[in-house]
Amino acid sequence: MLSCFLLLLMSGYSLAESSKPNIIFMLMDDMGWGDLGINGQPSKETPNLDNMAKEGTLFTDFYSANPLCSPSRAALLTGRLPIRNGFYTSNYHGHNGYTPQHIVGGIPDHEILVSELLSSAGYTNKLIGKWHLGQQEQYLPLKHGFHEWFGSPNCHFGPYDDKTTPNIPVYNNTEMVGRYYEEFTIESHNYLSNMTQYYIQEALDFIERMERNEKPFFLYWAPDATHSPVYSSPMFRGASRRGPYGDAVMELDYGVGAIIQKLKQLGLDKNTLVLFSSDNGAAMIGSAFENGSNGPFLCGKQTTFEGGIREPTIAWGPGFVQQGQVSHQVGSLMDWFATALDLASISVPKDRIIDGVSLLPVLNGAAEFDRPIFHYRGNALFAVRYGLHKAHYWTWTNSWEEYNSGITFCRGEYLANVTTHEQVNRTLDPVVFQLGRDPGEKHPMKSTSNEYKDAVMTINSIVENHIETLKPGQPQFDWCDDSVMNWAPAGCEKLNKCLPIPKSNLQKCVWPH
Repeated sequence: MLSCFLLLLMSGYSLAESSKPNIIFMLMDDMGWGDLGINGQPSKETPNLDNMAKEGTLFTDFYSANPLCSPSRAALLTGRLPIRNGFYTSNYHGHNGYTPQHIVGGIPDHEILVSELLSSAGYTNKLIGKWHLGQQEQYLPLKHGFHEWFGSPNCHFGPYDDKTTPNIPVYNNTEMVGRYYEEFTIESHNYLSNMTQYYIQEALDFIERMERNEKPFFLYWAPDATHSPVYSSPMFRGASRRGPYGDAVMELDYGVGAIIQKLKQLGLDKNTLVLFSSDNGAAMIGSAFENGSNGPFLCGKQTTFEGGIREPTIAWGPGFVQQGQVSHQVGSLMDWFATALDLASISVPKDRIIDGVSLLPVLNGAAEFDRPIFHYRGNALFAVRYGLHKAHYWTWTNSWEEYNSGITFCRGEYLANVTTHEQVNRTLDPVVFQLGRDPGEKHPMKSTSNEYKDAVMTINSIVENHIETLKPGQPQFDWCDDSVMNWAPAGCEKLNKCLPIPKSNLQKCVWPH
């Protein structure tokens, strides 16, 4: 027995390392709270996710950290509000920003990502799918704690002409292996692409490899098929009652099921925590053909109403999560940062404010607790939830100009003095909803009621304390430049895919909403 033990040590095998729990973040793109069957979607397109919830914990009151993709993802990985980690713009008051390929900024080096902390603790980390924290080399995932990456730095918009705008590259680790609409086909007019199948297979291969090597792993699975232009592979095209968007949901659900099944097959299920959610609410800007469902909640992506920020969220892991639990714990994607570190027995950084809190006790069945959730839109605090009350200090959907041109973030919904098309400052008389009685934010509380006055007094005090400790990060979304687009990513020369880089035209970014 002793000789076997010595052989294991000599081979580099670590008992402590092998016993570390594995962690998987599954982050969908623009998927709405109402897209899951277990949340009431009548089309019942998500049998695997529904079963995942039955075997784990379903969160009913879980939020993104921002109503738009890039800031939400940066908050997830840093555990910090976008206003702190710099993922906002100061060019306008209360306008959303993100990381299109001409953005100059990205995730700052001084921000500490969960991937970096897990890497230091011996984890092997892989990102599969969309990064969206900056496309310049210094911002890419392998510079920030990930060891492997298969996916893209930006959204799969396109196709572009590779002259005025390059098509988005797909990376395998440090080098591009093709571009969307070229080597990686997306037939946007037919809603077809095999990208989700690639992402599923990459995940299964990675998990198998980690099991063989007996290494703890962190997998960040971030497919983007439910982001417009939506797509699915031919095997799922036409399978849903909802059209192309539903087809995409069904394929993602299939992928979730395949990953969970692989964990069970390899005996990793009892030592793996899987967290599923979405980066923001479903978009309402297009037709129902391409947009998801936010269930009973008001408006959608881009807004700080419930439809833009309340997310479908499930925690699964037989060794860590109480089975069949429905939790009303108010949570945030930033909590995944703290929860993962808690599970891995890693201390959170002490030199900065971390907004996320560990939900590991709640997953184990501990009592729920009250905590504030701050809803920013760009550089402005628009709303705050505490307990069952949510106070809106600013109201805005989008401008009259956009609305009159056919762009809406609240398709088919209108609430006087709430879904406004001008920014309205309600700091002195916040619009308050009691989300237990009115989760859809349809009936503002009367300002003369004692309940309203008590709620405003409590939340105002929370806001004052928050502002006192707030040190905004350097805004990353202020400057844009066509010369920093994906003209010549690493590896392009091997594929003969390098494109001429234009002269710099540094300018303030334009964010219409």
